[in-house]
Formats: sequence, structure tokens, C-alpha cells
Amino acid sequence: MAVEVDENDLKSAGAELLTDGRRGVRINGWEIVSHNGSILTSSIYEQWEQKLETSHLPEMVFGDSSLVLKHADSGIKIHFNAFDALKGWKQEALPPVEVPAAAQWKFRSKPSQQVILDYDYTFTTPYCGSETIEVDPEKNGSGEIMEASSSLHWEDCEEQIDAASLASNEPILFYDEVVLYEDELADNGVSLLTVKVRVMPSCWFLLLRFWLRVDGVLMRLRETRVQCIFGGGGANPAILRESCWREATFQSISDKGYPSDSAAYSDPSIISQRIPVIMHRNQKLKVHGNL
Repeated sequence: MAVEVDENDLKSAGAELLTDGRRGVRINGWEIVSHNGSILTSSIYEQWEQKLETSHLPEMVFGDSSLVLKHADSGIKIHFNAFDALKGWKQEALPPVEVPAAAQWKFRSKPSQQVILDYDYTFTTPYCGSETIEVDPEKNGSGEIMEASSSLHWEDCEEQIDAASLASNEPILFYDEVVLYEDELADNGVSLLTVKVRVMPSCWFLLLRFWLRVDGVLMRLRETRVQCIFGGGGANPAILRESCWREATFQSISDKGYPSDSAAYSDPSIISQRIPVIMHRNQKLKVHGNL
């Protein structure tokens, strides 16, 4: 989805698009940069398998793709990448989803052999993003970007993301969608991790979405929404995060009178309300220590 940005909208919001070859925008002390890279080469793919201590990775891993949001004054850096997401998958290590047709699946790693599915082949991840504090070279005097002694921590809160601001008619100053990894489960469904970002004059908002559909068996939707409303004052910006996990079997959906055909569940945005919530959490980003 390409978004046409009006120069007057940028100017009135005090924002500017990056002109150094990167795709992104600067606004209200934030630099927001997205990058859509190519899939891993076979040699890098093997390196990732070694680092993650696994012999299985998704069919398509976009190792160079990323979304980075950095606040200049505080050094807060929130970023999204495939490697950290797959670390989360490896650590969570969910049991494999039982699939009637799994015995006939032929996986790319051993095309001539039957593969025992003794791992989470759906690549489900609890990943909500990565964060750190970085001090710019000019501030630390070393000439290098360094991590500060402060740490970032998400604390549970009652505050919620301002949905009204997202539904307003504000102009979109920057938008992008980044695919981090994807697997078609040997033509038996889809496993997809993406992150979308939208920047408006009043705030930035992002959606990290893991979408899983194992045809005829299971659907799983894990979404993380993060919002920063500008003009909150203080050295550290106010950032809210909402995590919502949904999961349902095709049988349970069918029992409620909904279609059981996988073709009816291609777009998670449309059918998410049919899938019951199994976890929901609101959090606020806190900075501990001295910058």
C-alpha cells in the first residue's frame, strides 16, 4: 500500500522524509525507518540455524528487513526484526500442532524423506518487539553508538491505546508494511509475521501481527499494537503497548455456525473477532536508571 504524502502536511506537522537513501521520516524527535530486504541466502540461512540451534526455519526469512523507531533525546530505540522473533519462537518451543495430513508432508530440508514433526513447525512467536537505549556518538564522546546504563521495561497498566486518534481523518505522513518471515506450511496453510507502521501529525502507531492458519485444524492470531502520542512532555515519551492473542480450532469455529472452509479465513483483519481471546495485556514503557 503506497501512501501519497502531501508536502504541506509534512511541513505543518514539522516532519520531513529522510533523504539519505533510507525509507523513513523524522517527526517530533523521532526517526522512524523501515526496510524491506530480500530473503536470506542459503549461507546466511545456515548461519541463522547454527545461532538459533535449530535445523528448521521458515521458508522465507527476510533477515535484512526491519522497522526501527528511535527517539533522539532519550535514546529509546524500539525495533523489529526476524532474528529476534525467531529467538522467541525457539524459546517458547510450543508443541507441534497435530495435523492429520502431516505424515504426508514433504519438507524442503529432506524432500526425499518423511520428516518427523517434533518441533513447532508453525513458527509461532511471543515476540512483541525489541528495545534498548542508545546514546549517540556526539553525546558519549567516544565516536561510537553505545547502549546506556538505563534499561527499558514494560509495566502493566490500565491506560489504553487511543483508538479515536487512529480513526480520525488526520493525514498519514508515512506508512509501510514489513514482512519478517513467512511459511506456507507445505501448502497446508500460512504462517506470517509482519509489522506495519503509520505516522500521523499527532502520533505514530504500529501493528506487529503473527497470523497462523493450519488448514482445517487451527487458527492463531497474536497482535501487538504500540502507540506514541506526541506532545506528552517530559524527557521520555509516553509509549503504550497492547498485546492480544487469539486462538481457535476450525471445529470450534464451525460449531458456532461460521464457515469451516479455509478459504473463508484468508484475511485476519476481517475474521479476528470470530477467534476468542486467550491473552490480553496493556503495558506502558518505563525507563529505569540515568541516561
